[in-house]
Amino acid sequence: MARAFTHWGTYELTVVDGRLTAVDPIPEDPDPSPIGQGLLDLADHPLRVRRPAVRRGFLDEVSSGRRSRAQSGRRRGAEPFVELPWDEAVDLVAAELERVRVDHGNEAIFGGSYGWASAGRFHDAPAQLHRFLNVLGGFVSSRCSYSYAAAQVILPHVIADWFDLLGYHTSFEELARHGRLVVALGGLPAKNQQVDYGGTFRHLAPAGIRLLRDAGVRLVNVSPLRDDLEDGSGVTWIPIRPTTDTALLLGIAHTLVAEGLHDEAFLERYCSGVDRFIDSLAGHDAEWAAAICAVPAEQIRALARDLAAGPSMLTAAWSLQRAEHGEQVYWAVVAVASLLGQIGTPGGGFGLGYGSSNRVGSAEGTQALARLPVGHNPVQAFIPVARITDLLSSPGASFTYDGVEYSYPDIRLVYWCGGNPLHHQQDIGALLDAWQRPETIIVHEQVWNPLARHADIVLPASTNLERSDLGSVARMGAVVATGAVLAPPGEARSDHAIFAAIAARFGLRERVTLGRDEEGWLRWVWEETALRARARGEELPTFEALREQGVATFGRPERPTVLLEAFRADPVANPLHTSSGRIELYSPVIEAFAVADCPPTPTWLSPQEWLGAPLAAEFPLHLLTNQPVAKLHSQLDFGRVARAAKRSEREVLHMNPADASARGLIDADVVRVFNRRGSCLAALRLSDGLMAGTVTLPTGAWYDPLEPGDPHSMCVHGNPNVLTSNRPASGLSQAPAAQSCLVDVERWNAALPPVRAHQPPVFVAREG
Repeated sequence: MARAFTHWGTYELTVVDGRLTAVDPIPEDPDPSPIGQGLLDLADHPLRVRRPAVRRGFLDEVSSGRRSRAQSGRRRGAEPFVELPWDEAVDLVAAELERVRVDHGNEAIFGGSYGWASAGRFHDAPAQLHRFLNVLGGFVSSRCSYSYAAAQVILPHVIADWFDLLGYHTSFEELARHGRLVVALGGLPAKNQQVDYGGTFRHLAPAGIRLLRDAGVRLVNVSPLRDDLEDGSGVTWIPIRPTTDTALLLGIAHTLVAEGLHDEAFLERYCSGVDRFIDSLAGHDAEWAAAICAVPAEQIRALARDLAAGPSMLTAAWSLQRAEHGEQVYWAVVAVASLLGQIGTPGGGFGLGYGSSNRVGSAEGTQALARLPVGHNPVQAFIPVARITDLLSSPGASFTYDGVEYSYPDIRLVYWCGGNPLHHQQDIGALLDAWQRPETIIVHEQVWNPLARHADIVLPASTNLERSDLGSVARMGAVVATGAVLAPPGEARSDHAIFAAIAARFGLRERVTLGRDEEGWLRWVWEETALRARARGEELPTFEALREQGVATFGRPERPTVLLEAFRADPVANPLHTSSGRIELYSPVIEAFAVADCPPTPTWLSPQEWLGAPLAAEFPLHLLTNQPVAKLHSQLDFGRVARAAKRSEREVLHMNPADASARGLIDADVVRVFNRRGSCLAALRLSDGLMAGTVTLPTGAWYDPLEPGDPHSMCVHGNPNVLTSNRPASGLSQAPAAQSCLVDVERWNAALPPVRAHQPPVFVAREG
């Protein structure tokens, strides 16, 4: 049986006469996602990139020798493309890479490959690109993830490395067996549980939450959105102003200390900086918190007492730290959990991402596949992942990151393989202004998405339906082997084949491929994985057996997973990797950094954009840009599932009826959403499941400007990142702060402009 392994599930495929005719969930999946039906549209869609293509103006620049930053005629996103033979396209890419290396050094090359990791271990776009560029002499890289960058920087100073926490959360089964209460800041949104970073076999999180309900564990959804936790018996919704969770947590902490509900023995044994933190709570009582977060003071005190009654789990969604001062909310979660003293117990403690992806809370085992070796990068320069606009627009400018000062290199060439920055980067208008500065932008793409339309050279890449691979992620309990079920359309090739061809122009093909083709690399990945498993006393099936059976499943760990259980059992023998070896409620390291917007204890800092800011007088609605229901980020936005979720062909804005009434709006109106950074059109849907003053516009609608080539033109399709701010969370992490965004909304009364995002670009013949 042919299978597809994707971010949103594993599916059985039916292929008739070379065409994909059916996509069905595997029998093992108890809660399959409908997103997989979009694969039917991916196979041979008119949007597929079929041949190498070059922006016409870029060809003119090359032929005239005008390859400079001062080139004024550059209009990426507005010009037609010219298709070229592969040999000529490869020669052009190699020539541009060589020109930039010789004239400016490898520090002038940015290797952009952000996006959720490819669903498959070998055909992993970041690894393929980084291996190639490292062989070529290196590149400027990026650090951290848009999903949880603030957490990745702050948590090692507070409790542990992010990935040491993420893969070892207490399982839902243990919480159901031993827990009594789960307080979920940001909820446990079902739509997020459809997906997992790097692929999914069985959807486990929905069943885990049902297990909690069946066991009588009470669930509290602290969120502006009621739907962030499916309603039902045993669920309490506490509406809260967006991005004010830190204030709520400090109000809870003050109550715990004031009423003597904190666990002094736990604090003394497992924490440092306790006195400094408790002193910082002065004046931050429940009344103070209520004025900020709009949760009544008595409800804050009741929540604190309920948590202290234990066993209780306090968890926060990833989205909470994607805001101004986003580091503080996770630090405050850890601080409150420390006051409660339940960290390391099977029914309590804290979590950072239950409901944010499928794997968090899984009880399944891990069989980590070997990774494609990317080699050593001689270039030390890097950027925090969300600073791409600053990198391109401000070469030489300084920035701080994790207490150290760096500067942005001068980028002349951008090579992007995997991901769509015109989806995930905030303030698209500012990005597109900066996007004109590099002399060359090269991308590998499967479809003509906004990134491809704004590139100079576009090389056609195959999809997971057209290549073989192995897939597995942490806590998945299985490895999936997939084979190519379709021929690539046109002249599309795998990233590996593309890089091998370019490397050959430099005489470096063998260094990139090591003499292995796709099959050889897949065999290497599995045999290396089996070798490591054998060292642990595990025996895996042969590569041939894995390919024949398609799936290898693995037993669960003998002991159930409980986060930080070993640390709780013996903090001396199992210290944390913080400066003190304990949980740091005050950090002398962060204090020494002297970052103005990141104090040394968890602190509420008023953002520039929230409902209590002066700017709210002009833009009185707080916009939350959440994960869509019908797709993963912007993937398959053109597919049948994603398009069915739109209204009037546009993304849907959710609004409270009271806010709509105040603006004379009704359900299904097409509205203009706007602030000083930009505007977009969206279709309105009214819901009393949103706190008044809050609107949501899911991410993922392909950027579609009314005037192509104008960076500040209105997006007619509903991309919310024309509205969000490029402002970082803080000078500590430089993380994205998309959730700190104020807007207003008005009815669109003019004729509706057409949506052109899902149409291929214009192609023209080469002149001369």
